[in-house]
Amino acid sequence: MSLYKIDDVAKACGLTKRTIRYYEEIGVMPSPQRTDGGTRLYTQEDIDYLKKVVRAKEVLGFSLQELHAYVATADALNEQRFDYQQTTEVRERIEKLAQMEVTLDGQLRLLEQKLHSIHAVQHELQELRERVRTGIQTLQGHTRQNGEHEAGNERGGS
Repeated sequence: MSLYKIDDVAKACGLTKRTIRYYEEIGVMPSPQRTDGGTRLYTQEDIDYLKKVVRAKEVLGFSLQELHAYVATADALNEQRFDYQQTTEVRERIEKLAQMEVTLDGQLRLLEQKLHSIHAVQHELQELRERVRTGIQTLQGHTRQNGEHEAGNERGGS
């Protein structure tokens, strides 16, 4: 298994070293293993995890609090999936799947709330654009009328 230093992880994920340390500090990502000298050592799994966090932050626009909830839910889902795979009894498997469904419902609610907010902003921008377009058309109409009126004055006044 390959291990990576924080510089390599920062480059791979498009983050600063400081941001990675901060994410560890606030619990958005688990602390990596360390050398005897205290140097952080990350696995490919850590890098993949951080990339998922970055995607949630950038694409979905999650705040740090939302990121924390998203990551906690993803972790819970992974644990539930592991528990499910370890279970052979049908009744227990059904129970594990039901737990996974509840966890997924939570993640979907979080995404639906975010989408609702995004749609509200989109609607506001569309309304503003329509007002701007109306303003342009109104001014163009005045310009045409004034241009025709001025042209008539020039012809009539000569």
